[in-house]
Parts: sequence; structure tokens; C-alpha cells
Amino acid sequence: MKVLVPVKRVIDYNVKARVKSDGSGVDLANVKMSMNPFDEIAVEEAIRLKEKGQAEEIIAVSIGVKQAAETLRTALAMGADRAILVVAADDVQQDIEPLAVAKILAAVARAEGTELIIAGKQAIDNDMNATGQMLAAILGWAQATFASKVEIEGAKAKVTREVDGGLQTIAVSLPAVVTADLRLNEPRYASLPNIMKAKKKPLDEKTAADYGVDVAPRLEVVSVREPEGRKAGIKVGSVDELVGKLKEAGVI
Repeated sequence: MKVLVPVKRVIDYNVKARVKSDGSGVDLANVKMSMNPFDEIAVEEAIRLKEKGQAEEIIAVSIGVKQAAETLRTALAMGADRAILVVAADDVQQDIEPLAVAKILAAVARAEGTELIIAGKQAIDNDMNATGQMLAAILGWAQATFASKVEIEGAKAKVTREVDGGLQTIAVSLPAVVTADLRLNEPRYASLPNIMKAKKKPLDEKTAADYGVDVAPRLEVVSVREPEGRKAGIKVGSVDELVGKLKEAGVI
């Protein structure tokens, strides 16, 4: 079974994002970039399936600028077998929209003959949480989102997913799209020997045009602004005063 894992290059989660002075977007100049954390979890899950003998090959795919090759090398160092970089933008500020990403991934999946796609549930830069669902719809595959546990049982995948108020376990027929939640696993660190080996693993470069997909944006960013700072709290001297303040705030 071939497993396809999409990975995205985003601002490192340890870096505080800064908004441009003109409010047109997030400033990416001289900012550390890394793999989307949910995608790291997806890569780790694919590797674990291979270690169990349930996956034969892991293909990492990234769609965006050429610099995303660094992100793919990280996936290769973790344990992916090969990678495909789909260059769809020249400007690092351009974010390829979920529908275009889903169309490209669907074309890659068909070309590669993959039976399982494991993706992060969302990217931490735009929090769209839409690509996996759109991808499943385009391919006509089963989908299991927000997965916290994945077990392959023959021609089916048994997936435990996080829902409001608890956990839900479903069985989906392969081929399928699974999106990884935070508690699915703990991604491994790439060792130095594996980082060196990753440089020799195949990384093919394609373009969106190779797959016949138009990546022209359909959404317009009107404005971007910093979130409002939290207001200072107050101290109350009694329960009655606390209740009064809560009523004033409309909480009760």
C-alpha cells in the first residue's frame, strides 16, 4: 500500500507572527519556517504503518514555493521514501487555497496509485481545516477526520476520531483520506544520519500546470490585524460582588 502525506511549509510554531504595517498579511521576512505540526504527526503515522508492514512506500508532497523543498527533506529525514514538490507560487506570501491544493493532491494520488492519504487536520497559518475534506470529495474516497488513532484492518481503516464530548470510532473502506489530530502520536526527531540520507532520496519537482490545476486565488484578504490584548482583571471582595460583576458582564 502506498501512503501519500501532504506537508506544508509554515511559520514555526515557536515564532510569534507579526502583521505587516499595511495590514495586508503576515510578515514572513526573516522568519523561521518549518513543517506544519499536524503534518509532522501525519508523517509519523505513515512511518509507523510502514514499520508494521502495512505500508510499502511513503510519498511526501508539498505545494507552494521552491523553498518548500526544505520541508520535504525534513519528511524524508523522518522516514518518507520519496517526495514531490509542486511549485505553484513564486512569492512566499502567496498561500495556495485549499481547493487548488486538493485538486493537485487528487491528481498526484491518481498518478501514484496511492490507497491511503494521511494529512494534518489543518495548517496553523490559515486554520482552514478544509483540504482533507475537499480532497476526499474530489477523489470520491471515504474520509475520517480528526483522527486520534488509526488501525489498518485488511481493506478497511478503523479510525478513532475526536468529536464534541468524546471519541467516535468508525471503519472506512480503503482508499481513504485520514486527517490527523494532535493526539494521534508524538512525531520523532530526525537523526543526523537520516538527515544525511535524506539528501540522496528522490525529490521530484513538478508544477501546478503539470496537473492541469489553476491556482489563481479565489479569495481576497481584506485586512489582517493583531488580536486585541486581554483587559486587566479586577479583584472582588465578596461572593455578592462577584455575582454582581458577572451580571454586569452578561455572563449570568
